[in-house]
Amino acid sequence: MTTAEATNLTTAQVANLTTDQVANLTTAQVAALKTSVITALTTAQVANMTTAQVVALTTAGAAALTTAQVANLTTDQIASIETADLAALTTAQVANLTTAQVANLTTAQVAAFKTSAITALTTAQVTNLTTAQVAALTTAEAAALTTAQVANLTTDQITAITTTDLASMTTAQIGALTTAQVAAMTTAQVQVI
Repeated sequence: MTTAEATNLTTAQVANLTTDQVANLTTAQVAALKTSVITALTTAQVANMTTAQVVALTTAGAAALTTAQVANLTTDQIASIETADLAALTTAQVANLTTAQVANLTTAQVAAFKTSAITALTTAQVTNLTTAQVAALTTAEAAALTTAQVANLTTDQITAITTTDLASMTTAQIGALTTAQVAAMTTAQVQVI
């Protein structure tokens, strides 16, 4: 199948491809798929895509993934998504990431999230962020954390927050900190809150 032919696949045709057939599409063919066709892929087909195929998705293609498709991406597939593509995910897509997927995001991917995506993370997802991911939050992302998210950060995550990010937090966010979280802070962190 040529790239031009891949562009002309219908949703019905794509839905009837086997997982092996999807896994054998070239990256050029994947990049050529229309967004309407991408949404027709089954969760099994998406989960069977190679990381190179996931990288080949256009930004519009990544944004077209359904919440079920996103939730069925493997941790390796999630880690391979380009930052621009990850930034294009909707809040609904982000909220459907599994805790394992969230823990496998690169620091660059976390930093690329829109603030609305950060706010959409569940407390379970936030708790599964690594300390490196928490340290990679932009100042705007840290300021976008909900009070429930802040209250559920682990003490290790709290110590990973930069002083600049802590200084950007609202009084409501600071008020949501637990006594254990405050006790875990460095002197420099305490001085900015």
